[in-house]
Amino acid sequence: MARLIIVSNRVAVPAEGKDAVSAGGLAVAVKEAFSSYEGLWFGWSGNIRENPSTEPELIDRGSIRYAVLDLSPQDHREYYAGFANRALWPIMHYRIGLGTFSRSDYAGYQRVNQTFAQALAKLVEPDDLIWVHDYHLLPLASELRGQGIANPIGYFHHIPWPAADVFNTLPASGDLLRALADYDLIGLQTDSDVQNLSRNFIDTMRAIPLGGGSMMVDGRRTRIRSFPIGIDVAGFKEAADKAGSNKVVRETMAGLRTRKLLIGVDRLDYSKGVPERMEAVDRFFASNPDQRGNVVYIQITPKSRSEVPEYEQLAREVNEKVGDINGMLGEPAWTPIQYVTKAYPRPVLAGLYRAARVGLVTPMRDGMNLVAKEYVVAQSEEDPGVLVLSKFAGAARQLPEALLVNPYDRFEVAEAIRQALYMPRGERLERWKPMAERMLREDVDWWARCYMTELESFRTVEREPPTTAAAAE
Repeated sequence: MARLIIVSNRVAVPAEGKDAVSAGGLAVAVKEAFSSYEGLWFGWSGNIRENPSTEPELIDRGSIRYAVLDLSPQDHREYYAGFANRALWPIMHYRIGLGTFSRSDYAGYQRVNQTFAQALAKLVEPDDLIWVHDYHLLPLASELRGQGIANPIGYFHHIPWPAADVFNTLPASGDLLRALADYDLIGLQTDSDVQNLSRNFIDTMRAIPLGGGSMMVDGRRTRIRSFPIGIDVAGFKEAADKAGSNKVVRETMAGLRTRKLLIGVDRLDYSKGVPERMEAVDRFFASNPDQRGNVVYIQITPKSRSEVPEYEQLAREVNEKVGDINGMLGEPAWTPIQYVTKAYPRPVLAGLYRAARVGLVTPMRDGMNLVAKEYVVAQSEEDPGVLVLSKFAGAARQLPEALLVNPYDRFEVAEAIRQALYMPRGERLERWKPMAERMLREDVDWWARCYMTELESFRTVEREPPTTAAAAE
């Protein structure tokens, strides 16, 4: 059996005896790929140590081997909290004003990618396929080529790729584009992302389009395609079906009584539009006073990246907004917004999604947003709820039957909430059914198979030998 190497910033190694793909996140997303190949998963362990080893720790769990490296405090500060999350993340999400570029952070970003490449190159075998994930590792293929690795290397970008004029505000944009061209296959979430990156290559790198998504960049062929990521539809639907017996779900439903539920589930991030959504809910209650006491909005928002100053500020802003709205509208027997910062497991979320008449997924910008897909899949076939979805989420391309809104317009979102709550069952079914059928066809297994089939095609591509010092040796 051929071997697939998955590379990601963070690797969640399951506990001994646990299912190697039960950890969630990317583990679920690559389940199908690992089922068809021997697997090696390489990346950061999540640990920070003063003097980390440059040799990865190797851990075997079932059919998958994990190879993990620790980061030093400086690496974590510059590579992860610095360049990746204070420069790349905001630029990719069109938040130029929040981007903070530092030459030392960028040097740290390059250094960690080089360290990863040097460690990984020792583990690569001639027939391996390499699949790299997300913006933390944009230069990794270039660094691996510098180590003499000629294997097919693919990249998947989980977040948006912005318009060229936005990306090029980043001082290191030219270097990153040049490095990105060393991937054989670049996967993005939507056709719009593909158009943005392709135009960036053409305008900035003088790339030559070759048809079929391929282009020549600096004398090297690369292919850019959209592969919209899906979810584990069968698993999530089963979780929703069984969620009625879950204690948290039962207690939530008992507390609601006859009230209708609005739900939002997002990581705490300024791209998710949580404060703006709360303002829209406030506007909904202002415009529909008869719904006060009859509707509850639960916002589940686990904290993230608390070491980044912009996220600390966002947490304060959200807390203040919740307090203001509840203080103005709340009554002794009714709290309009229930704000939860703990993370819930999938079975609980599936049950809460099914209980919610309205799913609010209104990011300011998102690569895909799998919460939207989870909400659709979790719904009852007899009495589904309504998805209110930002037109700037990648999922909007696959879920056009949702109520699509501009998240920057709180009046429009408030009106969509009203429309969703009053929508008759017949229309709810008419909107939900094609979305559910599409999610079943285009699930996570479909996504992994499509990507790997494309990456496999590069095995037959005749390659020039690497012209590097490493190759010369």
